[in-house]
Amino acid sequence: MGRGGSVENRPKDAASLREWIRTWLDVDLPTSAVIEGHSSPFEYLEWSFFEDQRFAGERGCRRPGVARPADAVVWANRGGGKTFLGALATVLDLVFKPGIDVRVLAGSLEQAQRMYAHLRRFLERDDLRDLIEGKVTEKRLKLSNGSCVELLAQSQSSVRGTRVQRLRCDEVELFEPEVWEAAQLTTRSKQCGETWVRGSIECLSTMHIPHGLMHRLIAETQEGKRRLFRWGVVDVLERCRDEEHRCEHAGTRCPLWEECGGKAKGDESGERRYGHVTIDDAIGMKKRVAETTWASEMLCLRPRRDDAVLPEFSVARHVVDRMPWEGPPGEWPVSAWVGGMDFGYRAPAAVLWAVVDEQGRLWIVDERVKSHVTVAEHARAIHAAPWPVPAWIAVDPAGNGRNEQTGLSSVTVLKQARLTVRSMRLPTARGLEILRARLSPASGEPRLFVHARCRVLIESLERYHYPEGRPDSMEPVKDGPDHAVDALRYLVQNLDAPSGTRVSRYA
Repeated sequence: MGRGGSVENRPKDAASLREWIRTWLDVDLPTSAVIEGHSSPFEYLEWSFFEDQRFAGERGCRRPGVARPADAVVWANRGGGKTFLGALATVLDLVFKPGIDVRVLAGSLEQAQRMYAHLRRFLERDDLRDLIEGKVTEKRLKLSNGSCVELLAQSQSSVRGTRVQRLRCDEVELFEPEVWEAAQLTTRSKQCGETWVRGSIECLSTMHIPHGLMHRLIAETQEGKRRLFRWGVVDVLERCRDEEHRCEHAGTRCPLWEECGGKAKGDESGERRYGHVTIDDAIGMKKRVAETTWASEMLCLRPRRDDAVLPEFSVARHVVDRMPWEGPPGEWPVSAWVGGMDFGYRAPAAVLWAVVDEQGRLWIVDERVKSHVTVAEHARAIHAAPWPVPAWIAVDPAGNGRNEQTGLSSVTVLKQARLTVRSMRLPTARGLEILRARLSPASGEPRLFVHARCRVLIESLERYHYPEGRPDSMEPVKDGPDHAVDALRYLVQNLDAPSGTRVSRYA
């Protein structure tokens, strides 16, 4: 390939940036997404490289005012080139922003080393090798212009004390929460050659954990705190040619038709689409995995729920923005107001208000989830709530045990507060079975709905999970999302389980 000019001639716009990447790195990237609403890989590189596009201010101002978020989130499919593109973005930073400090932090050191391996291959090309200064180690390299990149281990000690302009985080879904929090304090802005580089964090990952770190980061992009770039397998497919694959042939459709709809063949102008995933590989992968895995890790539609305790729960199906009745709550045509409660002090206690309508459907109206609050205080809050006092409140049977300090049980405290308490004892698995019967009956529509204001309960229903990689375990993990779901389980089992239920064992 013929090369004109110097490798260090800084690209001035998107076209020259793409040409530089193609000329000096021999990489051609998709510049437009196939799926509406998605981004192309090149859009991420363009945004990351042109720092001045993130700011607005008077011409010539060294530190212009902020106009766009500095941090970015790349949500892409497995095999979608995230690690490769992170390395490419780092090359551009090192070459064209003299003195910049970049750190790579990944879900594991092995993952960080993959990005570093791509980076080294780029910089060890014949035309770029002379830019390297000194010895390249297994975790660090430096260019003659003062730019430097180094790998960080997934630990607080590695992250703390770091002061850099750019932190690139690969597979953030696998980060330890404490490490992620420490990483937020690592960046510092700096003048790097002609460019004022604002300290920023770029996150690249799939999303497969309900309400995990990536879920929260994507929510922040919707609030304008971070910039989102998102693509799936269809956006990085190679150009699909008629002679190789047909959308419809002999009465059958291509296995990728539902996702692609023929878009991978290019637009009407015949513009070639660049992608690195072959059609055959994509079809082969789709045939080998479950629909949930494909939707989560290849199409980037939603997190996986393989270990979910309640996969029957769906926000679209079970969450409502309003109750189906008009007028004050006291005038709703309902059979009864009921409640559920999971006790807690250091861990949050959860209280639910619900109504049973004349058709027997259960509507969760409101929630109260608080830590470091006594049972007596919760009882007062139940009486003071804008809802009618429940006819009864279902609680954990363990609440009948006496408190060592007060000599009173939690159930006794609620009864002293003039609340009627139910505490039927059932195995967890049986209680969940009864709950599932309301979420997804064998026949007919759901019989349990949750108001959108119950945010903790909704998140808990989605996050409540069995131990990952333990298909033999039937005991849900007690790591936070269980409290609100337990309150709901107590409520439903006391409402629906046959009265006089007994649990016995075979001798």
